[in-house]
Amino acid sequence: MKKFASKVLLNTSMAGAMLLTLSACNHDQMQEYQISITNITNGQPLSPPVAMLHNKNFSFWKIGEQASEELEVMAEGGDGSGLLNLRRGNPQYSSSSPLFPGESMQFNLEAVNDTFKNLSIAGMLINTNDGFSGLNGIELVELEPGQTSVYYTHVYDAGTEFNSELSGTIPGPSDGGEGFNASRDDVTSVVTAHGGIVSADDNFANSTLNSADKFDNPTLRIVVTAL
Repeated sequence: MKKFASKVLLNTSMAGAMLLTLSACNHDQMQEYQISITNITNGQPLSPPVAMLHNKNFSFWKIGEQASEELEVMAEGGDGSGLLNLRRGNPQYSSSSPLFPGESMQFNLEAVNDTFKNLSIAGMLINTNDGFSGLNGIELVELEPGQTSVYYTHVYDAGTEFNSELSGTIPGPSDGGEGFNASRDDVTSVVTAHGGIVSADDNFANSTLNSADKFDNPTLRIVVTAL
């Protein structure tokens, strides 16, 4: 999707993300990007997020297709290192800390050439079974120095673990249970939009979660500025 000068654009094609773009762009070879992530959920911590610049032929996930093992590990246990290892030589970033509701973090990535002008970011909503959020291959090639794009992300279900909400199955502070498990028992078996949390407060008596763990879209605010 093209970005035009001084025009608000709505873009949901790459990651269910809404894109606000400020001005038109040219193609630069080397470009540094400042990236800010804010957790705008009510009570869902995000696992330490990972980010990567890559070419247009790569992605962390594909809607309607089976999750890779690397995505499964991140979506069930919050460890995104495997996703970064898929392209070890690419510009990438890995946080050392979770991102709690209301908190923000900032980092820079440098694209050494036009090959690395697509951005992916991922993190697990750790009070879920296998829910995650992020950006998936957003194009930055037209973003020039001084220009900014703002993205609001949706939540996805990796389709690798049944959303049981049962005690012992969720790694976040609402449970402290198991993270990654190689067994896949979700009925969908593919990456989809997340259906949300039910919780014990909504008459799901066996749920270890409560209403504070519920979330609406969007969940993350991501600001990308070309420096």
